[in-house]
Amino acid sequence: MNNSVSVKVYHGYGHTNNLVIYGHVFKFRAKNTQNYSNNFFVNIVYLIRMFILKPYPWLKVRLSFYDQIVYQTTEYDGFFKFEWKAEQNVSAGWHQVKVEALTDNGEVLAVNTGDVYVPHITQYAFISDIDDTIMVSHSATIGRRLRELFIKNPHTRKTFPGVTSYYNLLALSRTDAEHPNPFFYVSSSEWNLYDYLVSTFRFNQLPEGAFLLNQIKRWKDLLKTGKTGHEGKLMRVMRIIDAFPNQKFILFGDNSQQDPEIYTTIAMKHPECIEAIYIRNIRRERQKATLDTLSKAAEKSIHTCLFTDSKEAMSDAVKIGLINI
Repeated sequence: MNNSVSVKVYHGYGHTNNLVIYGHVFKFRAKNTQNYSNNFFVNIVYLIRMFILKPYPWLKVRLSFYDQIVYQTTEYDGFFKFEWKAEQNVSAGWHQVKVEALTDNGEVLAVNTGDVYVPHITQYAFISDIDDTIMVSHSATIGRRLRELFIKNPHTRKTFPGVTSYYNLLALSRTDAEHPNPFFYVSSSEWNLYDYLVSTFRFNQLPEGAFLLNQIKRWKDLLKTGKTGHEGKLMRVMRIIDAFPNQKFILFGDNSQQDPEIYTTIAMKHPECIEAIYIRNIRRERQKATLDTLSKAAEKSIHTCLFTDSKEAMSDAVKIGLINI
């Protein structure tokens, strides 16, 4: 193996007939250990090192899933996506996969494992934005967003009050602890921040779930972190909905950027799949415009809620029978 080459595998998702998992292969990636320090310089070095990398493009990768083998090729930025149908029925829960990076003659350059999540058969699935929906991020202002990243670590990043208890109640909506509803976290943040986000979510005891993030960036693009187009996020949400056609989705976002427009576009195209849309009212000056946008989804008999704090959203969810308190 080549010690400088590495494989990163992210949480995947799916079911027997459609399993999906993502990852990257790097020619080089800076070693990085999170110290959970409150020191500004320690945190900024940790952040910068997440963006010091060199992708490995057009490389063959091999996935092993039980006795099944699937091949793929990395894209220009080292990104790979495996999508396959299992040869045998796959039970609900987490299942391990192995991904190997290969030379043209089949030599293994690097190997790593990852997990794919197969949800239980439940009524609901939840898709949630992260920045300014779960975590305080100030996404609309690049300076304030970078300040949050630079001065905080995964254990000191602020989540909105009540969001953890709310999401954990939603995970049990019309089901039980042994068959939780699945969560999918979709963000404009780059794959560089994957470990950072997973650590933040686990520390705050948010429901486990699959992350779908934005295209990886190099260190020179660090100041552009968190910026993505409307279409990119729309496509990531649609991939999840397409993978689970038999479940009803509840969408969570905020009005700091384009979540109301993205979610309403999806609701207009697939009203049969969307049960409700919840939008956190981050930018008060956009309140009327947000309500006007959501009204289009409401015309399709989709429940909508614009809320300022999580207690409001919880009360609304109780009213419509989504959760019990």
